[in-house]
Amino acid sequence: MDLAETFEAGLSYSEFLTAHGTADHQQRWATVHEQVNLTGSQWELLGGFIREMKVLVVAGAWCGDCVNQCPIFDHFATASNGRIKLRFFDRDQHSDLADALSTCGAQRVPSVLFLSEDNFVCGRYGDRTLAKYRNMAATQLGAACPSGIGESDQTLLDQVTQEWLNEFERIQLMLRLSGRLRKLHND
Repeated sequence: MDLAETFEAGLSYSEFLTAHGTADHQQRWATVHEQVNLTGSQWELLGGFIREMKVLVVAGAWCGDCVNQCPIFDHFATASNGRIKLRFFDRDQHSDLADALSTCGAQRVPSVLFLSEDNFVCGRYGDRTLAKYRNMAATQLGAACPSGIGESDQTLLDQVTQEWLNEFERIQLMLRLSGRLRKLHND
């Protein structure tokens, strides 16, 4: 798979919703988008990104997990002053990419593939964060499945936002500290 070509074929956040979301889907995504609230330190961190990151997101406008996570990525891209380049792909329309990013034997969404500016794979993440899985375990499995954590004073959305930010930061640091890229950028 030519990742540079694949990336260029992707859609922006708004293009993806226009192309693949019904009015109801678009409203659900807009509602979550309005609820995402980056803290000052999160804005500062994202604004300090130096390396360009290409981020391919396989999603479904109909998918509840995507509704609750993909708007976060749009906020990250905005706060990064153009360093995060997002491209969205509909899971059903791009089944080859969805297959390549399958998790636990299925085309789970959202699935994220992180690339360097020159299209080398740096990592992948998805379909849910640890906070979401802990929440699901507590509600679906009950006390029989202890998570080993205490109560958080953050909302689930805030926890998920921070966990995604941790992954975006990890990739940014990988790119920033890459000997190959430091030589390329003479820094």
